Amino acid sequence: MELLTLFLEIIQQHFLLIIAFFWIAILYSSVGFGGGSSYLAILSLTGIAFIEIRTISLLCNVVVVSGGTYLFAKNKLLDFKKVLPLVSLSVPMAFLGGFLKIQERFFFIFLAFALIIAAILMFVSNNLKSQKNLIKRNKTYKNAFYGGLIGFVSGIVGIGGGVFLAPLLHLTKWDRPKKIAATTSLFILVNSVAGLLGQMQNAEFRLDFYITFVLLVVVFVGGQIGSRLSVAILDPKIIKIVTALLIAFVGIKILFQ
Repeated sequence: MELLTLFLEIIQQHFLLIIAFFWIAILYSSVGFGGGSSYLAILSLTGIAFIEIRTISLLCNVVVVSGGTYLFAKNKLLDFKKVLPLVSLSVPMAFLGGFLKIQERFFFIFLAFALIIAAILMFVSNNLKSQKNLIKRNKTYKNAFYGGLIGFVSGIVGIGGGVFLAPLLHLTKWDRPKKIAATTSLFILVNSVAGLLGQMQNAEFRLDFYITFVLLVVVFVGGQIGSRLSVAILDPKIIKIVTALLIAFVGIKILFQ
């Protein structure tokens, strides 16, 4: 009974945060992303400790993209021979990024720039045309470098890296859009797990179990809804534009605080 009362108090205290996470999960999962950048953007405006917001963001990512990654694999949209070079360095680099001990001021400056860059990349990817017949061969060492760099940044900030990877894969004509979406989903999943493991090794690691549990339940429900919405209901281009505007606004707000 006391536990139920505690959860009800948490819901009442963080009601707007819970609603925001619910809609972020729906919107992002409907276009194949986890939502890490927007979770961070919202959490950075709350009173939750900066050490915890990275962990919460990554945990939410894992919950949202796990189902999508399974469906992509089931439908044979994951080309593991092409994906392996991307994740071969991204996983250890995400672990390292998550493990690093960083100062609060540096974190928020780094986060602000990361969010602004992510917003720009989302605008760019939103204007890219389908490239079904323009697939180029990608060199393994380039894929490994891209994956490692994005993985490291993702681990430091606390996101899966999908907002960086997807536009890059489209720009380099890496594969068909559906396969890029599948690759991005897996990339987010493994990097989020690696970043979490890295954070758990840090002596300063801590987490408020109760608010985290509530948010994980919320994004799980939102993610399940979003993954089942048809394109006719939610236009992916509009979702990306709105999301990019939100991320850019919060990034600029953090930078000037």
